[in-house]
Amino acid sequence: MSQISRRSLLKKGLFGLAALPLGMGALTSQSFAAALPPLSEDAPQAKALNYVKVASDASGHAKYQAGQECDNCMFWKPANNGCALFPQNSVEAKGWCQSYVKKPG
Repeated sequence: MSQISRRSLLKKGLFGLAALPLGMGALTSQSFAAALPPLSEDAPQAKALNYVKVASDASGHAKYQAGQECDNCMFWKPANNGCALFPQNSVEAKGWCQSYVKKPG
């Protein structure tokens, strides 16, 4: 009976070790996502795309239209307030940049 218990324990242990990298990968990506620093309007890439933290501040920009905000843009990543255009930073949900593209649907 002790041999069966050892085998069972060994199988479960090996399965757990095999699954560990998958679990760690998920935890790491979630931790990284939660830790994105906010994008500064003074950052070079933010300036290049005319990013503002409050969309209405862009009202003088030729491409801006009322209602355009980061949280309804196709580049928005709601899980971490991220943006595909600024992958190292989070952006304000009610922000805007000149690369705004309305989310489909």
